Amino acid sequence: MKSNSLRTIEKELPHLTQEEQLWLIEHLAHHLQKEQRREQWRASLDAMAKDPQIQDEIRKINMEFSVTESDGLEGL
Repeated sequence: MKSNSLRTIEKELPHLTQEEQLWLIEHLAHHLQKEQRREQWRASLDAMAKDPQIQDEIRKINMEFSVTESDGLEGL
């Protein structure tokens, strides 16, 4: 089912110049690529968060910095 926005674009498309149509195609392609990169980035972060080696490193870092949590400067 087409949205109202898509129907409007479809109706107006023949009235656009070739240059405007090309701009629209390029803009859509750029938008899709940007969304794909964002999804890949999120998938990479998710994979890293589940990686046992990374989880172990985070635990080690947290242990190293736990001493500074008791210095009274937390929350400043």
